[in-house]
Order: sequence, then C-alpha cells, then structure tokens
Amino acid sequence: MTIEFAPFIPWSVLVILAVLIALLLGVGLLKRVRGTVLRFVASAAVLAALANPLLLQEEREPLSTIVPVIVDRSQSQEAPGRTAMTDEALKALTDRLSRFARIEPRIIEVKNPPTNDSPSTRLFEALASSITDVPPTRVGGAIMLTDGQVHDIPAIGQSLGFEAPLHALITGKADEFDRRIEVRQAPRFGIVNDPQELTFRVFDDGKKTDAPAEVTVLMNGEEIARLNAVPGVDTPLSFKVPRGGTNVLEFDVAGAPGEVTDINNKAIHLIEGIRENLRVLLVSGSPHAGERAWRNLLKSDASVDLVHFTILRPPEKQDGTPINELSLIAFPTRELFVEKINDFDLIIFDRYQDRKNVLPILYYDYIAEYVKRGGALLIAAGPELASEDSIALTPLSSVIPATPTGEMHEAAFYPRLSKEGERHPVTRGLDGSASEPPAWGRWFRSVDVANPDGETVMTADGGRPLLVLNRSGEGRVAMLLSDQGWLWARGFEGGGPHVSLYRRIAHWLMKEPELEEEALKARAIGRTLEVTRQTIGDKPGPATIRTPSGKTETLDLTETIPGLYRGERRMDEIGLFTVSNGDFSTLVHVGAVDAQEFKAMVSTTEALAPVAAAAKGMVARLDNGNGGIRVPDIVPVSSEVRVTDNRRMLIRLTDETVLKGVNTLPLFAGFAGLAVLLFAVSAMWWREGR
Repeated sequence: MTIEFAPFIPWSVLVILAVLIALLLGVGLLKRVRGTVLRFVASAAVLAALANPLLLQEEREPLSTIVPVIVDRSQSQEAPGRTAMTDEALKALTDRLSRFARIEPRIIEVKNPPTNDSPSTRLFEALASSITDVPPTRVGGAIMLTDGQVHDIPAIGQSLGFEAPLHALITGKADEFDRRIEVRQAPRFGIVNDPQELTFRVFDDGKKTDAPAEVTVLMNGEEIARLNAVPGVDTPLSFKVPRGGTNVLEFDVAGAPGEVTDINNKAIHLIEGIRENLRVLLVSGSPHAGERAWRNLLKSDASVDLVHFTILRPPEKQDGTPINELSLIAFPTRELFVEKINDFDLIIFDRYQDRKNVLPILYYDYIAEYVKRGGALLIAAGPELASEDSIALTPLSSVIPATPTGEMHEAAFYPRLSKEGERHPVTRGLDGSASEPPAWGRWFRSVDVANPDGETVMTADGGRPLLVLNRSGEGRVAMLLSDQGWLWARGFEGGGPHVSLYRRIAHWLMKEPELEEEALKARAIGRTLEVTRQTIGDKPGPATIRTPSGKTETLDLTETIPGLYRGERRMDEIGLFTVSNGDFSTLVHVGAVDAQEFKAMVSTTEALAPVAAAAKGMVARLDNGNGGIRVPDIVPVSSEVRVTDNRRMLIRLTDETVLKGVNTLPLFAGFAGLAVLLFAVSAMWWREGR
C-alpha cells in the first residue's frame, strides 16, 4: 500500500499556506501565546484536507516463467533413430512443463534455412530470437533437444541474454561411429591431359582405427582409381583432366559396419578442364575459292595451334627445277603422319585427293588407327571426293561414314537441318534454321553418297546427305559433303552461320561435353537444382533424384527446344545429390561443398557442456541404453540457481508481476475526515474560550 496526494488547490498555494502556518507557529512559540499548538494542529488538519491524501492498494498478478524449448531439426538430426527420439522427448517435455501453472514453454523448431547455401545448426541464434519480446528476468531457463553438433555456441563468459540455467538433452547413442571423406587440397583448374594432384582424407569419427578404408575415385562417372586410405591421414591422388569444361571427381569411401549414416561417405570436387592450345592439322588440296574459310576460322582462335599445308606442287607436276631453287616447303609426311600424328587434336582434309607419292598408302592406315584410338577427322569435300583419286578409296574407308557414288549433284539448294539435325547439338538452333526456306544463302553443289552411317544432320537438295557425323572406335569423324561453305563466309545472298557451324563441328569432333548428343547434366543455382537432359532420341522421361538423406523423388523434364529437356526444383536439403535418367547418372552438390552440417554427424555431449555448466544447467543423453529414452525431472525453484544439479533440470521461477488494478481510499473523505477537522476546530475553540 502507498499514500499519494490529489490536492484540491495547486501545490504552490499549499506550500505558501504551509510556510505561513509554520511562521505563525514559530512566532506563537517565541511569544508564548496560549493555544499556539492547538491552532497549529487545526491549521495542519485543514491543510491536510486540502492536500487530499489517498491510500492506494495495487492488485497484481504473477507473470508466467518463460522456458524456451529449442528443437534441432537440422539434417544431421535425420540420422536413423534421432528423429523419433526427438519427437518422443519433446512430447515428454511438453507434458511435464504443462503441469506447472506458472511455467510457459515456447517450442522453437530450428531447421536449416532454405536460403542458406552453407547450412549449419544455429540453435543459440534461435534461442535469442525466441525471447526478444520478454524481459530477461522472466526467462526461467532454456532446454535444447539436439545431437550436440551445434555451430554457434557462444564463448565461455558470453551472455546468453538471461540469468537462468541452460539444459541440453542429446539424441543419439554414446558409442556412435561415423566415417566420412573430405577433399583437403585440390586445383580448381587443370590443363587437359596434364598430370594433376590433390589430397583427400578419410575420417573415422567416434573411434580411432588404423585399418585402411577403400576409396573409389570416379572421373565423370568412370572409375579412375581404387586405393586404400588410412583414416586421419592425407592421401594423395594423381590424375589427368580428360576433357575441357567441367569435370566431376567423385570420391566414394566404403562404408563401415555400424556407422551413423552414409550421407557423408561421398565427396565431389569440380575441376575446370582447360585445353592447352589445341593442335590442328589442316591439309588443303588444290587451291579453291573456299580454301581460306577453315584457315581464317582456326587462326582467329587464340587457343588453336594451326599447322596448315597446301599441296601446290603435286608429284605429277615435276618440271626438273632443282630443289634448292624451289620456294615451296616439302610436305613432311613422315613427321606429321607417323612421328607426331598423336600430337594433333584434329586433322582436317579440305578438298584433298590422293595423288601418288604425296601420302603413301600406309599413312592412311595410320590416320585410320589414329581415329580409332580417339582422334578426330574432318573431311571437307569437293569434286575430288567423287574422283578416281578419292581418299574414300584408301584405308580411310574403314573410318569414314559415307562412301561417294562418284557423282556430283549440281543444283542450287538451301542447306537444311534434318530431323536429327534439329535435335543434334551441333546444328540445333543455328541462326536462320527456324524459317522455311532457311534465312541464309544457297549452295550449288554437293557430293553424292550412298547409305551414310552415323547421323545425317544437314541435307542438300532432295534430302541428300550434306553433313554426316559418326563415331569410329574411340574417335569421331565428320564429312561436310560440299565445298560451298565459303559462300556464307562471303555473304552471298545474306551469307549464313558458317562460323558457328564450323566451330561446333570442330568442338564436337574434339569431344566437348556441351555438344554430346546424349548427356545428362545437373547444376545447382543456390538451393535450386536444375537438370538438363540432351538427347536426339525419344522423350527421356522424368529424372530420379536421390537426396543426401537417402530419399528418392522424381522430377519431370520438359522439352524447351528440340532435343533439350529441362527441369528444376527448390531443394530443402543441402549436400551431394545423385541425378539419374535411364542409363545416365550424374552428381551435383547443392550448397557449399564444405558445409558444417555434414562435417561431423556423431552426437556429442562435449560441445555444449562448457556453456551449460557456466549457466548452471545440465547436459544429458536421452538414450537409456534399453531402446527407450530418459527425460530428467524438472524442478522449479523460487530463487536464483547457484549450483548445478546433474540429475534434474532446474527452472528459476520469475517474481515478475503484472498490475491488474488499483484501489483508492481518500483519507480525509467522509465522516473520518470531518471528525478530525471538527475535533481540531473544537479543541481550538475550547482553548480560546478559557
């Protein structure tokens, strides 16, 4: 109860009256005037009545004690058994806390944020957010349900935002074991076919072992190494980048019996292959109008080392001029086609014909073997391919996809894409191909061939083959059955996409991944997984996605342009995904490769023990060893918690209250006030009367 005043007149007037009364009292006492005290009492009573004193009595209600329960729902909590253990413990906690009328639990479930590409378990951040709307004195404690792998644990001595115990209930088992693999050091770029080296390490969390673990290494889905790695020791790996563009190195460590999960038994590393100046051999036959088209294209590419020979003086044109007086360079056939043939990434015969003694017949066999072992050959043909000196009549016939009939077709025509060509990545979407007739210039002759192998992606007049692509052994061969491409380069009738076409042909021959007819690719853009399926066949059907947690889901693929199907989906999980479609499979990592969430999956009590001890809380495992759980008792205390109880969870009850109402009683109101005033005045009158 408190006393307050509600004066009937301003306080300034009351103060002046009080001063006057005090002065009169002083004068009266000095002069020994009779009745001074009674006069003072009567005046004071009147002054008190004017001040209107009030007796106030507040009605207050105790506030509830807030207890945040932070539930870890991160991906590491999806390990076998942990989700069920968490759900059971949460139910038990909720039931027990509900028995205390003054305790208000706040259940906060913490998942890996869908916008975070490098997920981690941040329980203390969630704890701080859950109590921003209440004063620290109302927080009686906090309880965390987690596997102990928390990545935002504050330093010892750092405030939690409240002065109350912090308790942690740990899922999982005490003797857990998990095996994982990490790429420690690796290059991001590598020269194609140059030796590269990286190091990786196998970790056996939860126990120490010197027994080696078998690790399988795949490059772009093909096994390149199988080796044993000692856990805890960096293991080197030497390899070569097989192709330009993105290459996927996959590391798969054999699982161990009883490990928590195999989610982190795989790791990937992406390395960009860079071609070191492609070496191209261009052999031109008799000079012709389009001879410089290929040369200009290849010379304009700074990454191409071009070796170009033109046969200006064939053997049958010998005129007896001494060799030392000739300005022409002799064709170094043995050096090019025997000693250094494997140094070339691509060989181009541009209107070349087999004249005697230029290339010995055996050398054509060398070229055919070069193709079968993985080389690339392009034949840009003209009338000479249909002649008696055609290179199609040499041992090259074993690798070239089309045999000429010996006839040339002379007629104006628009080069057109075939049905296969509309879907083939070499010709798909060429500028001008969508209209009819195509929006490019005409050509006027082509070599007639019979029953070509491989894919005919462009056609001449009457549907005759114009561009034929084929595989031979491990290599590739392309035949352009016309020498009229230079008309596009010269801008005849508006020209055409000769640069794009020639470059795509060359890159397909050199096995650029972007131009594979059948391919499955996946990439991650933040948390969005994008799947691309390239095919020249029928609709490939949906893709199958295996998530890091082992779940399987399907993704429908929609044809965006002929031969190219795409689908995308926002993924809830972070980690290594396996995408498959038919016989094709690929890996993609969504989110940061080194995300903390997957570096350790073994449950632990050690991480949270220091901060819990500093807050006078406890850390205990839920597992009771018999297949069930044990939730410690909850004990509310009315005062500050000063000691740690290792068997019970102490909750400090708040003494905060909320004001519900105020009762007011005027002290000088009614008969009581009137009686005091009458008594004071009567006493003064009685004294004066004497």
